[in-house]
Amino acid sequence: MVEIEVKIRINDIPALREKILTLGAKMEKERFFEENTLYDFRSKDLEKKQQALRLRKMNKKVLLTFKGPPQKSRKFKIREEYETEARNEKQLRKILKSLGLRPVFNYQKYRTVYRKKTLKVCLDETQIGNFIELEGEKNKIVKFAKALGFSKNEFIKLDYVHLMKKEGEKINKF
Repeated sequence: MVEIEVKIRINDIPALREKILTLGAKMEKERFFEENTLYDFRSKDLEKKQQALRLRKMNKKVLLTFKGPPQKSRKFKIREEYETEARNEKQLRKILKSLGLRPVFNYQKYRTVYRKKTLKVCLDETQIGNFIELEGEKNKIVKFAKALGFSKNEFIKLDYVHLMKKEGEKINKF
């Protein structure tokens, strides 16, 4: 599967929430807490290849996600992505450790998910500020962002790990 997305830094979550709903998006998941841990080998092979292996924990749900290197795009983050749910977090962590993978970066956020047909709209509250993340087809991302009052110049292609490192935050490192 190929993931196409952008982030946009936002200030006023309640006002943006109202605009999202006014534009016809429906709430899919109410605000929830998630913890994300990136794994890599000691050699940092995944980082060197611009790939990512993430374990995401949301309440009792655990997802393991592989993200391929970003494809060339001036305004969008485009990556191959594979994701599966795991039933036993402890066993999954043991498997990753046995394969030589270790946790290298951890971050948390609150997320609210909306959907307008095939467009996924997420409001994210992070340690470095608030963002809207739009995921779907390029033309639908641009159209929805414009309807919200944002231009392509405000699109951010970086993922949260790179944004947090860029912002110089003292995030939990292992």
